Amino acid sequence: MEEKLKQISTGNSNCIKVVLYGPESTGKSSLAKELATYYNTVYVEEFSRSYAESKAKMNQKLTKKDVLPIAIGQMYLENTQLKNANTLLICDTDLLETKVYSEFYYNGFCPDIVKKYALENTYDLYFLTYIDTPWEADEIRDQPNTRSQMFDAFEQALIDSKKKYSIVKGSFDQRLNQCITQIDELLNTLS
Repeated sequence: MEEKLKQISTGNSNCIKVVLYGPESTGKSSLAKELATYYNTVYVEEFSRSYAESKAKMNQKLTKKDVLPIAIGQMYLENTQLKNANTLLICDTDLLETKVYSEFYYNGFCPDIVKKYALENTYDLYFLTYIDTPWEADEIRDQPNTRSQMFDAFEQALIDSKKKYSIVKGSFDQRLNQCITQIDELLNTLS
């Protein structure tokens, strides 16, 4: 089981990994796609979205039994995409986000193994997306009134786990430019 939640090493120690991280409907997926295009690299999709959509099509809701399969699916996508990345991998979520959501939805519950790898897996920088974007409802998003509370929970998880992060705010272009500036700084450390 642990092998499925652990980050792999490709031998390319120069690959920088950044995570788009934060509450739902704050532009993470759009930013991840645009950053991957800008840097001509790959990005890791959010596994939980497709997983939840599949369950919704069968009129089923997510339960705490789904947390581990979601975490395993997320890490499978990340480890697969890492092999295809150039010197940068853009991740649209990670296990720390899975942990925060699990604890929020299931009264503090998160499988211990997910907690372990949420803390052990490493990234160079987290972009915490602020809640200053309009809420966009869909069949999966369900917390329009808890965005501030969720933002605080996401930030606290970063602080508690001592992860390096930056809050991105403003219009899409402002957010994109903030991310590009900071990613360029990280890439310059490789030179």
